[in-house]
Amino acid sequence: MTTATLYRCSLRHVRTGPVRHAFIYRTYQWLVDVDDLPTIPRPLRPLARFLAADHIGRSPSLRRNLDDYLATQGVDLGGGQILMLTHARVLGHVFNPLTVYWCHRPDGTQACVVAEVHNTYGGRHCYLLHPDARDAAHVDKDFYVSPFLPLTGTYRMSLPRPDHQLALTVTLRPEGGAPFVASLRGTLRAATVPGLLAAAFATLLVRLKIRRQGVSLYLKGLPVIPRTPSGERAP
Repeated sequence: MTTATLYRCSLRHVRTGPVRHAFIYRTYQWLVDVDDLPTIPRPLRPLARFLAADHIGRSPSLRRNLDDYLATQGVDLGGGQILMLTHARVLGHVFNPLTVYWCHRPDGTQACVVAEVHNTYGGRHCYLLHPDARDAAHVDKDFYVSPFLPLTGTYRMSLPRPDHQLALTVTLRPEGGAPFVASLRGTLRAATVPGLLAAAFATLLVRLKIRRQGVSLYLKGLPVIPRTPSGERAP
């Protein structure tokens, strides 16, 4: 598993209104090269799979799907490296609220970042970002994510490429509403067999915990925002 790295992470959500709510969980994230996915020992492969079907596009190739998407946005990487930060598929289940792709030119410079957002109904949507010198970018929200988040607003995404530390922050500022902040902080871990086992367990557990938080918000009386007829994009 030398072509991948693991990050032991803390995931934090802070909702400041109309109901105040916050939580923090432990989880793991994988950083992989889409052209050189890790080779998992055969008995352990059900615990960490990286499938193109879990992400954007229709090809069985992660690389092809990213290149096709970028082509629609006028971006050609010329074969440059694409690094993907994501959860792996574990025992047939996948949980990827946010997958981030750092896209590079052949000379190694960063061309763009793609933030792939998945909603709670199985939909997915990509935001093409050109971060500034502080690795931050702003983009209008145009995809339905959660029944407890507004359909409109602006994201501020801070997505520096990970090294020995991982530090991502996504802030949603709805029109006339209180901000919602999600942050992910992590420390590099070797992608060993014990690390793989810990990551698999944590991934399954955090998925259940996130759903429990949704129930808690509903019981607190947070208004539910219905989906549009397509169930994907906001009006």
